[in-house]
Amino acid sequence: MIKTRDLTKIFRTEEVETTALNKVNISVSEGEYVAVMGPSGCGKSTLLNILGLLDNPSSGSYLFNGTEVATLRERDRTVFRKGNIGFVFQSFNLIDELNVYENVELPLIYLKMKGSERKKKVEEALERMKITHRAKHFPQQLSGGQQQRVAIARAVVANPRLILADEPTGNLDSKNGIEVINLLSELNKEGTTIIMVTHNDRDAGYAHRIINLFDGQVVS
Repeated sequence: MIKTRDLTKIFRTEEVETTALNKVNISVSEGEYVAVMGPSGCGKSTLLNILGLLDNPSSGSYLFNGTEVATLRERDRTVFRKGNIGFVFQSFNLIDELNVYENVELPLIYLKMKGSERKKKVEEALERMKITHRAKHFPQQLSGGQQQRVAIARAVVANPRLILADEPTGNLDSKNGIEVINLLSELNKEGTTIIMVTHNDRDAGYAHRIINLFDGQVVS
């Protein structure tokens, strides 16, 4: 499903040049659950941003189901991302001005889905994440665990082929963290490919395998 070849990302300022990723080669099969681990600053989040088409590599190749996506034009990248990839972030990234229902509905609006179909999909996603009773609440009225459930509902509502999770339990206590990881595991068992960045050995234990990064390189 995913294959990178010599993926490199260099950040430049007037005085400093930093290589965040240095010729990274990874392969992820459809239906896999992969954890990406390594010390802070090793390039984990940079890799996830490139895999999610939120950023461009400086050089190298990124194939998604055989399509070279690293060189897509911005408009085409956006369309491809919205149709194939869902995101779960440590900080939830919910929109404070929208209630739970509206936050989950947003990806479907971007996809220009009809209202009746949107309603059905949003209700299904909320029910699955056991957050239906909070549909009219706003993010600031929810606990951290509830906010992450909403974020996962938003990530899966359009049935993406890939979910990218960046420290999804980082802002949660142990109980809520385990619940979130269990939800991701359930999605994976149903066929969704998941790539998760984490520092947490417990969370990584749910993955099929671990990719370790150090100084922008894959070390194992």
